[in-house]
Formats: sequence, C-alpha cells, structure tokens
Amino acid sequence: MQARQSKSRVHIRTPTYRRPAALKRCLESMIAQTWENWVCDVYDDDPEGSAATVVNALCDPRITCHQNKPQRFASKNIDQCFGRANPCDADYFCVVEDDNFILPRFIEDNIRICRQQGVEIVFRNQLVEFESGSKDAHLSAGGILDNKLTEGRINASLFRMSLIADIGVSNGGLFWSRLAVSDLEIKVPCSATLQEYMRTFAIDEPIYIALEPLAVWAENGDDTLRDLGSKAGYLRSELSLKRSIGVLRRGAWARAAAEDRSRFLDHPAFAYPVNMRARGLVKSHITFNVGTALRFSDKLRLALRGGLTRLMGRSDPNLHEFISTRSRQQV
Repeated sequence: MQARQSKSRVHIRTPTYRRPAALKRCLESMIAQTWENWVCDVYDDDPEGSAATVVNALCDPRITCHQNKPQRFASKNIDQCFGRANPCDADYFCVVEDDNFILPRFIEDNIRICRQQGVEIVFRNQLVEFESGSKDAHLSAGGILDNKLTEGRINASLFRMSLIADIGVSNGGLFWSRLAVSDLEIKVPCSATLQEYMRTFAIDEPIYIALEPLAVWAENGDDTLRDLGSKAGYLRSELSLKRSIGVLRRGAWARAAAEDRSRFLDHPAFAYPVNMRARGLVKSHITFNVGTALRFSDKLRLALRGGLTRLMGRSDPNLHEFISTRSRQQV
C-alpha cells in the first residue's frame, strides 16, 4: 500500500474564514485519512490571518496556510480552489471547506473508484451535519444524494440534466484527477450558490456517482453569505438566482443528446421522483409535455411561477458567456 500511495499525491484545497474550531476539525479529518500521501493548502480570507494559528498548532508539514491579499470573499475564495494550477504536482484533487470534513476512507476509496472504473471525476455522497457548530450538532441518517442519483458511471450529457431536477454537484463531493478534461473553476464573478449549478454545467466527461457517504456537509449557509461582498436584498438575490438557474437548466437541456432528453423522465441513472423531474421541465419553460407526471393545474401553476421569475429576475450578467464558452465542448 505504501508503495502505491507514494505514486499518487492528493492536493486538498480548503477555503476558510474566521471559523477556527471548524477549521481544526476539518484539518484533523485529513490527518486521519487512511491515504497518507496528501497535501493541503488553506486559503484564509480573514484580513487578520487567523487561520495560521490553527494550522501552526497542528504541526503537520503537509498543511500550508495562505492569506488572501486582497480579500476574495466566499465565492472567489472557493472558486480558486477548483483551478487547474498544479504547483504540488498532484495526481488527484478535492475541496474541503472549513466547516465540512471528510471521513477516513474518503481519499482512498475515491482513488480506488477512479482506477477501477476508468473515470477522472468521482461525485461522492455526503452526510449532512445539522445545527453545525452548536452543542446540538448531529449527522443525518443518509446522504444528500440518496433518492437523487443512482450508483455508477453516468455520461456528461445526462449528468448535466440533473440540474433540471436539483442542483447537481456540491463542492465537497467532487474528487478529480489531473487528467480530467472538465474545467471546474467558474472564473466569473457570481454567488457561491450559483457556482455549484454552473459547476454541474461544466462537467464534460463521464462521472462516477459514489453513494457511500464519506464526507460531511454542514448545513449553515447563513454563516457563509459573504459572496463578493454583496449587499443585495434577499428577494432580489433569490429572484436573480432562480432566473439564472432557469437559464442553466435550459442550456443543459439544449446541450443534451437527443436520446438522453427522450429518457429524462424515466432514466434509471436518476432516482429523483418523476414528478420532481417534470416540475423542473415545466417551471424552467423547457417543455410542458410531461405526460401524466403532473396534473394540468400543477403545470399551469409552475409555468406561471417560471414566467414571473423570468419577468422579474435578472440572470447573472456573466452567465450567457459562460454557457456559450462551455457549450463549445460537446461530450
């Protein structure tokens, strides 16, 4: 095992901002990995550089702390962690945000899947930590991908359509190799939430869905609302997000292979309920032809809601260029 590990280095990227206890737990979960050949770069967005105290106390030479100058805010700090630069000459990569953590076999099992299944990207199931950071914190019984996707290899055309029913990828579930052709860095200013939808659209090769949950995602989104230093109102932000998601969903549908579109409502790669898939199609104004999956009154209501979002929301100004650029790479 040691000989094999020495040939495959994993580069973990960790964005952080003023959460010392969470960061310590996050980094300790890396130290506990059964796969020992890894390095971690911590990107601290605190102007006071508080993360260095946590990193130095752990005394692990595999972990390096970098203070962002200037401050990047949440979305840019996270996005840089998906860049193609490979200064550590790593074979595999992943992003573990400071409030999340990984279970001991996360790295080892993801590398096993890449090798056995011949894929360059694994999308790993995650448990949810509720009330993270409090004395009442507890983990979910199942993973976030349960009842959404099925275990196995899925082509990019089909996987991108998971956007229509849901969000698709989550940052902490992605594990990829240096040979991956997908460019997972979004590169344009947008919210951290929209980034994940866009990252799903950016998948350009087969991806393996691994349903054993070996990572943990903390449900505390309110603590990370520092996107681009934005002060936009909640309603305006939500309408813009929904408008942008609709644009991405229509783009994923247009980009999909004809055979994947024809089987979207019943394809076994998806575990989403049929009516959930149909709701996405109708609300996004992709098609109203969903058979008996929805009642006529439901279709009408969803179509009206989608119309109001398109009328009142404003899609991200960089979104159409992003879709145009990524759509030139057909897989």
